[in-house]
Amino acid sequence: MIAEPEELLTLGIETSCDDTALAVMKGRNVVLSSVLSSQIESHSEYGGVVPELASRMHQEMIIPLLEEVLDGAGINDPSEEIDLIAVTAGPGLMGSLLVGVMTAKALSQAWRIPVIGVNHLEGHIFANVAANRDLAPPFISAIVSGGHTEIVWVKDFGEYELLGSTRDDAAGEAYDKIAKMMGLGYPGGPVIDRLASRGDPERYALPMPLSSTSRVEFSFSGLKTAAANIIRNSEKTGTSLKKEDICASFQKAVIGSLTCKIKLAADMTGVKRLTLSGGVAANSGLRSKLNEIAEEEGWELFLPPKNMCTDNAVMIASAGTDSFLRGNRSDLSLSPDPSWEIW
Repeated sequence: MIAEPEELLTLGIETSCDDTALAVMKGRNVVLSSVLSSQIESHSEYGGVVPELASRMHQEMIIPLLEEVLDGAGINDPSEEIDLIAVTAGPGLMGSLLVGVMTAKALSQAWRIPVIGVNHLEGHIFANVAANRDLAPPFISAIVSGGHTEIVWVKDFGEYELLGSTRDDAAGEAYDKIAKMMGLGYPGGPVIDRLASRGDPERYALPMPLSSTSRVEFSFSGLKTAAANIIRNSEKTGTSLKKEDICASFQKAVIGSLTCKIKLAADMTGVKRLTLSGGVAANSGLRSKLNEIAEEEGWELFLPPKNMCTDNAVMIASAGTDSFLRGNRSDLSLSPDPSWEIW
């Protein structure tokens, strides 16, 4: 017998890329236990995620983390106490997704409880729902990460309209590539953010992509190329390049591009409630600028805690719980879909 909505206990599983994460939640907002194993150190020497390595590391970690998360939540008999298993089924890396989905289906069979596939991007939307009990549709959600840069109109939970996305690179991907060129390591976002706080954002004139268009759209390839050219020219000519200044100038352009389109989306829809999610949502410069604009525009702005910006299982459990309560169901035919679109 399924528990009442606010008492529903959900096991969330997230393995879409290079973080193995599990969480146990009560309802959509109460986190009983959350664990995560990061693979950053293993992938950093390659300058990015190696899919085969990521899949193998998920296989190594998922059962130890399952034992840890259940113990942390005080779950003694999952077959009697867990009501639902929510697992990321896409988009993401096929090998990584397979580990999570197959584990979820095996547990569903063993424990005789329902399983539901969750779209990773809907999960990011629910990072703010999990962290903010008062957040309710309609609202604008900006999802900004290493693989995605999208602005979505959340008309209701399960009813989404894509207002715009990137034409080429995602914002986080541009951060990673510029950081790699400067020898700053992987991932690039956190280190560029730190250096930018000590640099001069006016030192280098970098383009703010598509800032003058009337559409909600992004492009970061030109900005990435312009910054790369400055770095290469400095190397060729032997002139000094202050990394703090190039980071500050680059970050100013990215933040300007993102915030002007978020504002455009709010103006177009008339929606004054906004959320930010994805790995780049942890960027201190972006969070500060959005808070500033929100005060000027009279927005109700929701920002997730920084530990819920990157991939995590709390957001998957929250999204899966809501989807299940809306009547959605999966069965043992559930398969990963690396390109799953929901809008």
